[in-house]
Amino acid sequence: MNQSYTNWALLLAWVGGCFLPCSLAATPKPVASFKAEPFALQDVRLLDSPFKAAMERDGRYLLEFSPDRLLHTFRLNAGLPSSAEPLGGWEAPRSEIRGHFVGHYLSACALMYASTGDPRFKERAALLVAEFTKCQAALGPSGYLSAFPESFFDRVESTGQVWAPYYTLHKILAGLLDVHALCTNQQALEVASRLGDWVNSRNERLNDAQLQKMLGVEHGGINESMAELYAATGELKYLRMAQRLYHKRVLDPLAAHEDRLSGLHANTQFPKVIGLARLYELSGDDRDRDIAEFFWDRVVNHHSYVIGGNSDHEGFGPPDKLNDRVSPWTAESCNTYNMLKLTRHLFAWDASPAQADYYERALYNHILASQDPRTGMMAYHIPVYGGWFMPYNTPLDSAWCCTGTGVENHAKYGDSIYWHDADGLFVNLFIPSELVWRERGITVRQETKYPEQDTTSLEIRCSAPCTMTLRVRYPAWAQRGMTVQVNDQPLDHKSRPGTYVGIHRTWKNGDRVKVQLPFSLRLEPMPDNPARAAICYGPVVLAGELGTDGIAPPMPYAKNQGDFFNAKPPRLPVLLAQGRAVADWVKPVPGKPLTFRTKGVGRPKDLTLVAFYTLPPQRYSLYWDILSPAQWKTRLTEEQTQARRQNLLAARTVDSVQIGHPASEKAHLLAGERTRTGAFSDRSWRDAADGGWFSYNLKLPPDRSASILCTYWGSDAGPRTFDILVDGVRITTQKLDNNRPGQFFEVEYAIPEQNLVGHSSIHIRFQGHPNQMAGGLFDLRILKAKDRR
Repeated sequence: MNQSYTNWALLLAWVGGCFLPCSLAATPKPVASFKAEPFALQDVRLLDSPFKAAMERDGRYLLEFSPDRLLHTFRLNAGLPSSAEPLGGWEAPRSEIRGHFVGHYLSACALMYASTGDPRFKERAALLVAEFTKCQAALGPSGYLSAFPESFFDRVESTGQVWAPYYTLHKILAGLLDVHALCTNQQALEVASRLGDWVNSRNERLNDAQLQKMLGVEHGGINESMAELYAATGELKYLRMAQRLYHKRVLDPLAAHEDRLSGLHANTQFPKVIGLARLYELSGDDRDRDIAEFFWDRVVNHHSYVIGGNSDHEGFGPPDKLNDRVSPWTAESCNTYNMLKLTRHLFAWDASPAQADYYERALYNHILASQDPRTGMMAYHIPVYGGWFMPYNTPLDSAWCCTGTGVENHAKYGDSIYWHDADGLFVNLFIPSELVWRERGITVRQETKYPEQDTTSLEIRCSAPCTMTLRVRYPAWAQRGMTVQVNDQPLDHKSRPGTYVGIHRTWKNGDRVKVQLPFSLRLEPMPDNPARAAICYGPVVLAGELGTDGIAPPMPYAKNQGDFFNAKPPRLPVLLAQGRAVADWVKPVPGKPLTFRTKGVGRPKDLTLVAFYTLPPQRYSLYWDILSPAQWKTRLTEEQTQARRQNLLAARTVDSVQIGHPASEKAHLLAGERTRTGAFSDRSWRDAADGGWFSYNLKLPPDRSASILCTYWGSDAGPRTFDILVDGVRITTQKLDNNRPGQFFEVEYAIPEQNLVGHSSIHIRFQGHPNQMAGGLFDLRILKAKDRR
């Protein structure tokens, strides 16, 4: 870092944890106030710990990529020769989102170089940037750069039927800006500026209505990228465009403090808000700050699971209604990557310990836990309940959004351990590390085995005595107190959980601070179901080890993120411990840190619980149904009743489709447009979006009396009106709008006699109304008439 930079210039050049080395002449003056400033990644080095091990695995994965394969689709789009083997999945040559991962890859290399100083990452980034320059030049003078043609943007502005091209440009711009910031690569800024010019000219010609239509397609944080270009260059045109790229339909309700997030695709919204947070820092518009703070509060405190992650099937649901949103598609990792970025912005403004508490929760229990400890691959979704397991990406054939954010996540663990202000230092995270505070001539070395142990030690090294306040976070979960010693002498402090312990003194070389945070067990229940809870120990969420039954190669490595979510997992144990203190029935396993065993409460058997981030790949659950013996007896009775009902239904069933099961759907001639499948509450569903449809062929009974039975989820709502057609003739219109909240329900439709006579099968089509969804459909079967005897 250039020592001549003032603190305000550094802050205005901050890019989500990075510092842009722009000249002071080009850097805009600051307009926002900050209570805390981050240290550059270059100033923090990780010591041996699970975080350093995860970073090293990530670094090995990054270096395994062939630059020619990463550049293949960019070169083809620019008309340049390429004989490289293409990557698969989302980076395949026909994918509409191709190129997005390469932007993440640039960011990850820049972050890894800053975190480690390893020149290989800087060299790899420089090579890609140099080749981007050639591609950009071959595409013409406009500055356009991507792996797909400009015609994608024509479709964004007209039909909207294209997959997120501005999202991809945001990733490319962010990668270039990170390489410029952290690798002092001027060429990266030149390429980014030319691409920013293209974004500017492309959107300047749109009126407000046209622009809002365009913003209706997922556009990532393109507003943030334009804001960062302004921060790096001082060019006001980028700031004006960043401010104009404001999606009114989503952001206006947030400005009015209205939580209308339910039904929205979650990860589409985070980057928009992060962009506003950056704009607040650059323009001082308090409305932007207010939106960001309100959004953060709603997501963290009303839409998040115990690990700090959020969303089910990639969407928000009603606030504080999480109990029934526990499919295997929960807690998309991209969401938490973005929430941590947003949290860093808010902490800079507020220096709130609540924000630091959330950062710790999400970092340990989602981000660190999302990496395969054997290969360094990344998980897209993190199932929180039900005995599922995490599928990880394959090295070259997945390249999901969470693969891209994943390679960044594990490259920047040093970015929020320490912060500072004019008065002193914040210690927010207890991660083994060494900080060099060059401006103050101070080095801080933190040695700890936290959270395997409940202590951390800080050693201060300084060339001359230094007066400052050292603030150590006192986590909200630390209800058993926090003890602090300075040079082996107890510190009498009056701080409480959820604050900081401030130590103001003149520090001398070799001074030591020892902190102890006694851990304890606690339950964290679902907001809408106190009988379903996670078990936590200090900062970590405990996962139940449920074994590897049914996990066979290629599991757990998936080409598509939901490849292994169709087969129903084994039955999840319950805990008969309602009303009892958790410490009475969860006991530590001697000699095994962060390992516990339930005692006499598990049904059908007791469980071993471990810190989630330490769990070897296998089936698990983070939430548990904690029942009384009477409730358990009632549940068993209900299950027996349901089993008898299913037997009766099976006796009437002529034919049925296993929704979401590839073999069954293929056998029933599945067809459709804009259709998709997933899982919810241990059951698979299928729907079709935006006026789409799906259909099956099913067998009929030999007599003239039969019906169609469909199963739906009673809390489905939104634009879900669709027709059911039999052999091309509409027999009914079905609307799903909270028909039976919180439960599945069945609807039986009579089949017209003319569709039965002379037919051995029928064609059933679920057709969405214009701009409406068809489904979700959870079960479909043909029933013969009831036996009237």
